[in-house]
Amino acid sequence: MDNFIPGQIFTTSASLVDSVDRKLLVVLRDGRKLIGVLRSFDQFANLVLQDTIERIYVGDAYGDIPRGIFIIRGENVVLLGEIDLDKEDELPLRQVPVEEILLAQREEMEARQKREKLKNKLLHDQGFIFSISISISS
Repeated sequence: MDNFIPGQIFTTSASLVDSVDRKLLVVLRDGRKLIGVLRSFDQFANLVLQDTIERIYVGDAYGDIPRGIFIIRGENVVLLGEIDLDKEDELPLRQVPVEEILLAQREEMEARQKREKLKNKLLHDQGFIFSISISISS
């Protein structure tokens, strides 16, 4: 007896078969965005990417950090999609050096933390109490 229903699409990690040896964008739970060539995967959707870069976006700029071979645990994947190689070079963003984008990212995180502290203080003054503290590592 065949377990495959004709006309039914795969909703398991088996649907990744067509993506092997293709360039993918993977968004992780921690917000990182990785771009690389999918070389392997398993039944848990753990991924192996080759020639991986980590792309950081801040405003209208982006920077790429080369990472090489990257193994990703399947439960950390939020989004996975194939990159259109024809449109890859037509980004409406400007590429900046890694040091510049890391500095901009740090400044953006510090500004976000200041806004969050101010918001929490204002809410606390209005009688709202937060027991959850969020820490963002540098």
